[in-house]
Amino acid sequence: PPSLAMASDPADGLSTLKRCLGVLRDARNDSEQFAALLLVTKAVKAGELDAKTRRQIFDAIGFTFPNRLLTSRQPPAGCPEHTFRALGLTLLACFCTDPELAAHSQILNKIPTFNDILVSPCNPDSTSMIDDVYQCLSAVLATTRGPRELVTKGTVSALCQAYLNGSYGSDRALTLLLGLLAIAEARCWQRDAPHLLAVLSKLSNDFLKTEDMTKFELCEVLPHFIPQSPPLTQDSQGCECLHRLYKGLANILGSKLSQSQRDPALKLAACLMQACGSEWIPAGSAGSKFLALLVNLACVEVRLTLEEPDPLEVEGKKEVVTACYILIEMGIQECLREEKPLLEEMQKMQLMRIMEEAFGAVIFYLRQVKQEELQDPFIFASVRILGAWMAEETSSLKQEICELLPFLVHYAKKLFKEGSPAASLPQPELLSTEGSGLPQDALRFLLPGFCHLTAEDRPRDILISEGAPALLCEYFLHQWEVLTSQPGSPTPLTSTEMSLQTACGIFLNLVVTAPDLVRREKTFSSLMELLLKSLPLLLPQKDHLVLAANIATLGLMMARILANSAVLQETQSAKDFFGAAIHFLSQAHTAQADPGSEGLAAAVSPAYASAWADVRELWFLGMQALASCVPLFPCLPQAVLQAQWLESLSEFLTRVAPASVDFELIAAFQGVLVELARASQPCRDAILSHHGGEWANLYGMAALEQCLSEQ
Repeated sequence: PPSLAMASDPADGLSTLKRCLGVLRDARNDSEQFAALLLVTKAVKAGELDAKTRRQIFDAIGFTFPNRLLTSRQPPAGCPEHTFRALGLTLLACFCTDPELAAHSQILNKIPTFNDILVSPCNPDSTSMIDDVYQCLSAVLATTRGPRELVTKGTVSALCQAYLNGSYGSDRALTLLLGLLAIAEARCWQRDAPHLLAVLSKLSNDFLKTEDMTKFELCEVLPHFIPQSPPLTQDSQGCECLHRLYKGLANILGSKLSQSQRDPALKLAACLMQACGSEWIPAGSAGSKFLALLVNLACVEVRLTLEEPDPLEVEGKKEVVTACYILIEMGIQECLREEKPLLEEMQKMQLMRIMEEAFGAVIFYLRQVKQEELQDPFIFASVRILGAWMAEETSSLKQEICELLPFLVHYAKKLFKEGSPAASLPQPELLSTEGSGLPQDALRFLLPGFCHLTAEDRPRDILISEGAPALLCEYFLHQWEVLTSQPGSPTPLTSTEMSLQTACGIFLNLVVTAPDLVRREKTFSSLMELLLKSLPLLLPQKDHLVLAANIATLGLMMARILANSAVLQETQSAKDFFGAAIHFLSQAHTAQADPGSEGLAAAVSPAYASAWADVRELWFLGMQALASCVPLFPCLPQAVLQAQWLESLSEFLTRVAPASVDFELIAAFQGVLVELARASQPCRDAILSHHGGEWANLYGMAALEQCLSEQ
């Protein structure tokens, strides 16, 4: 009706709008309601309404009326068939500007309708409907429940189709996809991998073919479509995409670039390294040159940014330098790779020199860090990459690393003791590992380097003076709690278990080189107590044999030093530990058929075979430590007798061909047998009663022969 015509003055317009809302509430027939509705939607589209007025519209209309419009199939005379649907979508888009309404179940259950509109053919007069749908979907994405609802209700595939169709609003489809992937990447790929791969295929094709600035814009978009799992290398279409990305990046990085062009390309390359390792780079001369170029560019970027740090400039470059760290870490791995290496030996030597200069810059930067900056995730990333270098390259930058050790210990201690948001942010992970159970886990990345350094006098003295041993004991106790709180027996190896193994290596170095420290520091008594309790729990679990070997050997080595401590004085936990250690040592070898003869040969037991490369050295060290413990602990000979080790060892040595038992193994057995025979008459009698004198002579165990012949 003319009386409802919208006024040209905004204030009069709002007054008219309120009258329209009254008509909507009180309308006697559809034509009155429709006329009022047209004016309401016109006001909504004009975008001049404040939040309060939009809420008034909702209070007047509710969801019932838009729902009717969406399902109505009969348009008014002379109007397009989707008229009612378009009006309903406009109202819903208006409601969605209120975050509370955008999260309402009445909006969320319209998601399939929104999806249908996106994938339907687009007529010139239906573009406003598509705009409204994108407004609704954007609002839903911004809510807490929204992303999950969008994924489960099929919006990812609808957006992919809308983008691939290239119809009206396809750029907004891509923007929404980027938003969804940023929040729920794993769920998106789990549910809609084929559709996302199709988008990646188009993007990678555009990336390879385009020769203008779009190429660099795509460098920013593409990382969002590189999934961490499942790897693209598992799928033929994914492999094709990766090859196009490799060729496109090779074209870019082989050209002269400005910084604004180079940075996105380095970030894309880092993203690919993070997701696929170096598998996306083809073998051969071109691939090795490309990888060397990538690492070289990354090192140059790190040096330029960190050697003369202007705080403001560094702040703006942290993201690209973190990407460079990922590329450098892959460079370290490839330089160490022996099986099917991508790099030639000369390239490896050149890159190690270039990376050494980059790490000099990282150390220089970390020495400038102020106390108030320690929470910065970039500091964490810098410490992490330095840890990767220290783990592999032990001879280079030794002086500089020694000077930085106080900072590294202080930093790791601060994050461990206080907790920190720094490490809870996504960190570059080249190899997908399970969580360490500790968000502020800088130590995890420093442990391998510390293990090398504690074998050398000067860095070990610095680490001890900075309180690293006490920190490592506390860390070990915490990581043990994390491991035992994880259900079952997780494989592959978790970072927690790896950290415990590496910490054992550090403690073994300290036990050998600084026994007085172990006696003096109270935390080592707490560590000893944990080792006593943990080995009996760990040994029955076959997936943890390497960690059990570390704990058994470390426990025996420490028991020699702490023999007089209360925790080792005839306690049940000590007896259980020694029983478990004897079990570990006694079960490592067996007699098995020798293919070259009809007899039996000495061999590693099947249960130990797969881990023997990691366990062998620990086993021999454990045998030496056990021999040293026998005179100190009266319960040990009795534990050996209870385990019937002497009987099984006698049977083993009698059955196998002597030539199959190597000298090192004979020496290990003899060391333990001599101490048992000296310390315990029952053990001596057991050895003699099982023909010990004979096989001692047969295997050339002169010390055992002499011991057995003494009265």
